[in-house]
Amino acid sequence: MATTPAAARGHEVRQRLLAAAAELIPERGWTAVSTRILAERAGVTPSVVHYHFPSMPVLLREAVVGLMRQILSEVDTVLDTAATPADAIDAMFASIDQYTGADPMSLLSIEAYLAAGRDEQLREQIGELVDGFRQRFSRWLGEHRVPAPDETAAVLTAALDGLLLHRGLGTGRASGPVKAVLRRLVNEAQ
Repeated sequence: MATTPAAARGHEVRQRLLAAAAELIPERGWTAVSTRILAERAGVTPSVVHYHFPSMPVLLREAVVGLMRQILSEVDTVLDTAATPADAIDAMFASIDQYTGADPMSLLSIEAYLAAGRDEQLREQIGELVDGFRQRFSRWLGEHRVPAPDETAAVLTAALDGLLLHRGLGTGRASGPVKAVLRRLVNEAQ
């Protein structure tokens, strides 16, 4: 089925709105992104925002959850290339080292986690993403004979997530020593 020019334009506008939201959330904070500001950033009128999305919370959720899904799929790729659990830890740290805590994606994640405390749908959507990743990671650990793969995946996922949140506070530790502790966790488990 061929896409009509109008449908293609609609898709392009929708993508611009999502991209504008992803830029504005880290810049201004979740609650400061208004229809007017978003429309201005995306180069559309405010009525176009509500044509494509029933509400601002729906738009913000879709923007954030889409980016988080993309980041977690990149981590899945990291797991696909790791030969051992220790290699997986190294690769995950290499992947997250690009996030300083002050970069836009870190700030976006922090804002989303804060907003999820007040937005049940966002909390559920982020929870599903995290839980899905944790399950995939657990299966991978099990395939690599790490005992208690579910619990180990939960600890490792929470530790990596926590490290990123701590970077946002400016209290994050250097990756090397922390990575060594997590490597010991998966090596001692074997």
